[in-house]
Amino acid sequence: MRLLRPGDFSRVYDTRQSASVGSLVLYAAVNRADPSALRVGLSVSRRIGSAVVRNRWKRRLREAFRAVRPDLPVGNDFVIVVRSGEAPSGAAGVREVESAIASLAARVVGRRGYAEAIPRPRADGPAKPKRRR
Repeated sequence: MRLLRPGDFSRVYDTRQSASVGSLVLYAAVNRADPSALRVGLSVSRRIGSAVVRNRWKRRLREAFRAVRPDLPVGNDFVIVVRSGEAPSGAAGVREVESAIASLAARVVGRRGYAEAIPRPRADGPAKPKRRR
């Protein structure tokens, strides 16, 4: 399953549980609404490159997440953010992304106090989705 609504992304970001390696950052939050679900959201900014590059990153991330999904703990929502760089190519690149996602998820979920973490509102109030014109 995927995270699609801005409110879901905000909840995961506001929980402030993250880890990073290389050009990937993984945010995680416990999914209290559906403890049997495992959902992922992808965030690839325009700063990363053209639409071709961003879509290549998203394809690689979805493929890697599908591969490591059975090893991840259920009842969590994950958001994967790409900081910079070209999308990894080839089978070795996909394996690299798979291992990065698995290790980041294990690092965040294994932290002491992770299960009790609750979303903390931002100082300037809740994030509001931007209107497109």
